[in-house]
Amino acid sequence: MRQEVTHKIRNNPKFAELTQKRTKFGWQLSILMLTLYYGFILIVAFVPSLLGVPVYGVITLGIPFGLVIIISAFALTGIYVRRANSEFDELNRQIIEESRR
Repeated sequence: MRQEVTHKIRNNPKFAELTQKRTKFGWQLSILMLTLYYGFILIVAFVPSLLGVPVYGVITLGIPFGLVIIISAFALTGIYVRRANSEFDELNRQIIEESRR
């Protein structure tokens, strides 16, 4: 019985759609985050004086740049969770419902 249900789920076109969408979206967000992070590291490595430019008082560009990276990690996580809770969960619910028939 368990193998039958697994077979139904894997052969469901919605399962293929779910895996494709989830994988693609995960990679897009990962690439965006890695670009931001490694961009910051490249600036530190090759143009460190840029991060030392004063913005306001003793605050330099390095502080806002670092904060943007940290905040973007939380924001991208929130974006993924929001989409997972709506679109991905709905597809998952439909797949489970169809596999019970």
